[in-house]
Amino acid sequence: MACALVLFGYVQKKSGQAAQKYKVAVIAKSTESAFWKSVFAGANAAGTEYNVELSFQGPETEEDYETQNRMIEQAAADGVSAIVFSAVDYNANAKAIDEAAKKGIKIVVIDSDVNSDAVSCRISTDNYAAGQMAGRAALLCPEERLYVGIVNFDEKTANGQEREAGFRDVVEKDERVKYIETKTVLSTTEDARQKTSELWRGRPEINVIATFNEWTSLGVGWAIRDLGIKDKTTVVAFDSNVVSVGMLETGEVDALVVQNPYAMGYLGVEKAYQLLTGQKLSGEKMDTATTMVNRDNMFSEECQKILFAFD
Repeated sequence: MACALVLFGYVQKKSGQAAQKYKVAVIAKSTESAFWKSVFAGANAAGTEYNVELSFQGPETEEDYETQNRMIEQAAADGVSAIVFSAVDYNANAKAIDEAAKKGIKIVVIDSDVNSDAVSCRISTDNYAAGQMAGRAALLCPEERLYVGIVNFDEKTANGQEREAGFRDVVEKDERVKYIETKTVLSTTEDARQKTSELWRGRPEINVIATFNEWTSLGVGWAIRDLGIKDKTTVVAFDSNVVSVGMLETGEVDALVVQNPYAMGYLGVEKAYQLLTGQKLSGEKMDTATTMVNRDNMFSEECQKILFAFD
């Protein structure tokens, strides 16, 4: 009888919560990559579970912070109760987020941080640790001397800079490393492809390349294929895309640091809902897992689930 009463009370509470449907805007850095589609899938699952009305949007490119700021302003004008946000620019997005928060909108950050004290919860990969993971993979290169190239995206984006810092802190300690050179690119496949080729042609001794997001990973992989240097270069890349996984299999890429974007999306909406229903999460940080996938483990059941989780 006691169990029946507990269950009845639980159902009544859930039913009461469902009476108010909150509006939450998910504003991403872009919308077209496999990474962001997986984020949206996770967010949508949480939206369904918690009866939240969601909108999904992001700029066409991952450098366009101005469009993001307009999206924040429009979301506030549309009367959203919370914004789940991934910042293109750590500093340039801050004012728009602060202004939204002044209107009582709850702010949850996923993936890429913003320079704002108004954020109630931050959910992301531990980007510094992920960079360290990439650094350890790069040092598996068997050569006696290592000449390292980094192809990194927008230097104003927090997560890319944190990943590079972690990578450098590991790699610089190895006596085999003779230099590390960074090439900053747009977060597009084509720009990363072109500038990787330029980097290698300028320094053809480079035998290790690291890159830190989905689009740049594809660009680096294509450049390695264009140049015909897959047997001469150890490439460590980020994220899971059907093309980059193919490159892992065929040798243009040697290791992928795979994040958990589905969890970022799900937890982002879940935490927004918790804030809106009175739970205090001030300053809370949540680390979503990363996994190192290489040719030795890519066909394991665990890695297959990670690589193709929501295709």
